[in-house]
Amino acid sequence: AAAVNGTQKGRSLPRGPVHERLLSPITRRILAVNILALALLAGGILFLGEYRRGLIEAELDSMFTHAEMVAGALAEGAVAPQTPGTQSFVRESARQMLHRMVETSHSRARLFGPDGTLLVDSRYIAGLVESEELTPPDDSAVTGALSGVYSGTLAWLSGKEAIPRYEEYSIQHGSHYEESMAALEGDRAAMVRKLGSGVLLLSVAVPVQRYKVVLGAVMLSKDSREIDAAVLDVRIDILKVFAVTLTVTFMLSVYLAGTIARPLNRLAAAADLVRHGAHRQHRIPDLSRRRDEIGDLSSALSDMTEALWRRMDAIEQFAADVSHEIKNPLTSLRSAVETAARIDDPASREKLMEVIQQDVERLDRLISDISDASRLDSELSRAETAPLEISALVAGLVDVNEATRRGDAPRITFRLEGDAPVMVEGIEGRLVQVFRNLFSNAASFSPPGGEVSVCMVADRKAKVVKITVDDNGPGLPESREDRIFDRFYSERPTGEAFGKHSGLGLSISRQIMETHGGDITGENRRDADGAVTGARFTVRLPLLPPSAGKRKKPDK
Repeated sequence: AAAVNGTQKGRSLPRGPVHERLLSPITRRILAVNILALALLAGGILFLGEYRRGLIEAELDSMFTHAEMVAGALAEGAVAPQTPGTQSFVRESARQMLHRMVETSHSRARLFGPDGTLLVDSRYIAGLVESEELTPPDDSAVTGALSGVYSGTLAWLSGKEAIPRYEEYSIQHGSHYEESMAALEGDRAAMVRKLGSGVLLLSVAVPVQRYKVVLGAVMLSKDSREIDAAVLDVRIDILKVFAVTLTVTFMLSVYLAGTIARPLNRLAAAADLVRHGAHRQHRIPDLSRRRDEIGDLSSALSDMTEALWRRMDAIEQFAADVSHEIKNPLTSLRSAVETAARIDDPASREKLMEVIQQDVERLDRLISDISDASRLDSELSRAETAPLEISALVAGLVDVNEATRRGDAPRITFRLEGDAPVMVEGIEGRLVQVFRNLFSNAASFSPPGGEVSVCMVADRKAKVVKITVDDNGPGLPESREDRIFDRFYSERPTGEAFGKHSGLGLSISRQIMETHGGDITGENRRDADGAVTGARFTVRLPLLPPSAGKRKKPDK
């Protein structure tokens, strides 16, 4: 048959042994979560968009101040009157002043006339030779490669912004630049354009005025390399901190994952050995000293393993007891059948048939009790408990017993101390089974005309109800008060036919009480002189307040 989803015919397929891996899935997940969160934080900081924009705005303000100083100097020192009422720039004076005032600022200055004609450009020496500042060479190929990656990333980031591209015209005119046209109209203006590879070009223009007459416009431009270098320095510092933090985070994550994954692997491997092992030398590691969830898991697995071994021991012992108990009536039955086949005397044969019938009844009763005991665990685990008025249940059982009492059979009396209903949480059918068994045992051990007394006391402070069943029979065997709850233990009254009881009743009763969180004990009653006057069985159950849940009236 084909295996589906790891199972075959409803049974789990065997799993291979557990191996400890260098990086377990838990370790990888912890590393991924911690490093991803740190990387996202570092990535957000490294973007530094607002920081770069702030530097650009500060640089533009500085350039405006510089441009206004240049414009003022030109208006005072490079302007000469032409005709009455008119004045214009002395081009050579303006060129010398412009070069002198911008040579230390690494800026490019252009002077446009009132009609937009380019008069002076600081890039050209003596108006003929073009000069341009070169980028310093990289120290190494690695540095160059990293610089290229950084420039490409910067270009990609700046490409996301709506920034116009700068174009260098061979014959320049003031109309090519918005800021210069605004300056020629008497306003000051600034523009940011892209040069390429993530580098920006910052430019400002201010009017050159003399006696409130606009004589031209000064336009200063400067690339963003200094700003980008400052941002890069900050990013490098952040990367250094990120590298240290990443190392610490990685080490702490590996340590944290190790404190989780390694113990879990040990527990899984130990559980696997316990599952496949045929003896008890394999045990769950004791990690309870950790005082955390894994320690709790270790304790729970250890307790579960011990409980499983105890359950297996109980099953083996139960099977051995069942085999022994069934073998006795079978041996008697076989002997009686073999003897009956060889006997011709009708009277003797009749006696043998009675023995055979008793053995068959004993086997039937024994098998029924064994069946009930074997499925008791599963039934108790599936059955639902409910609030139950135990006082009414016991009183109802006493009434039923009194109604069916015959002749001089012992009568049962019931006494409840207190008037309030006594509520417990339980399974009604199984509690009825316990008290019926106790009443039946007490009645069978009491002499004819005797009395069985049932007393119920509810201790509200201790939150427990105690129910005692007293008889006036011979009492329990000395020093065997606890053995009477063993399986197949049978100590019957003198004169009772052998085999009428399987010896499982009290064992089943104790199992039912333990499932309900209570207990059942037996002891002898004694008079003032210490003589045994009967047996007493005491049942204790956790008590519920009278208002707990909806009362369930027990069936009589």
